[in-house]
Amino acid sequence: MGHWLHRNIVEPGKLPLLLALASFVLTFVITRVIVRLIRAGKGPFGNMEAGGVHIHHVVPGVVLTVIGGFGSVASNRHGFGSAVFAVVFGVGTGLVLDEFALILHLDDVYWTEAGRQSVEVVVVTAALVGLALAGFAPFGVNDLSQEELQDRGGVILSILVNFAFALLALGKGKVRTAVFGVVIPFIAIVGAIRLARPGSPWAKRFYRRRPRARARSTLRTYHHDRRWAGPRRVFQDWIGGKPDEPVRSLPGGR
Repeated sequence: MGHWLHRNIVEPGKLPLLLALASFVLTFVITRVIVRLIRAGKGPFGNMEAGGVHIHHVVPGVVLTVIGGFGSVASNRHGFGSAVFAVVFGVGTGLVLDEFALILHLDDVYWTEAGRQSVEVVVVTAALVGLALAGFAPFGVNDLSQEELQDRGGVILSILVNFAFALLALGKGKVRTAVFGVVIPFIAIVGAIRLARPGSPWAKRFYRRRPRARARSTLRTYHHDRRWAGPRRVFQDWIGGKPDEPVRSLPGGR
């Protein structure tokens, strides 16, 4: 195990990335455990306040992310400093992305349905960093030989083609497919050739006068969401906690 770690992680200079990923995931898990305890009124924890103002943990997260980011850039990736700053960066990123939905909506939506976006962003981020750590290079050019690497035209063409597929998948409303497709070319191709989701820029532009394509797209999206919405919600609730039930007003505004 030690030999594998040195050869595949330490020697290529991936140790800071591994430390950043580990601290990122660990920070997110610990943060969610603490806030769920606060929500349940258990344990010694409480909300941070200063002068009567609630301090969200995204605030120290931003500070740590800035320190860790600039420190990592200024450090040698094989040095002790880079490892320390990588941990600081991972901790800060975990705190920031845990409240991604709050930043997106500029509102305290942590325990609402919109707050699920934070969990989804954290999972996608961890998966992408894990793929990069495992050796997947963006745009699918990691398997080129030395001779092929010297052929800059071929590398650039490969990048542009795969980026075009990822961009096409994004235009069809397949955000997750497009993001992962940047790293794994096959996923981008699959997303690019399949029907677009209703309401996506592609559907609005090309399905406007094609009622059959529009109907097929709507039906396929309905079946897909019906099949995966339940398991996805259970997974998100297991990781981040179940959102509060929306408050429904009585007839007459009561």
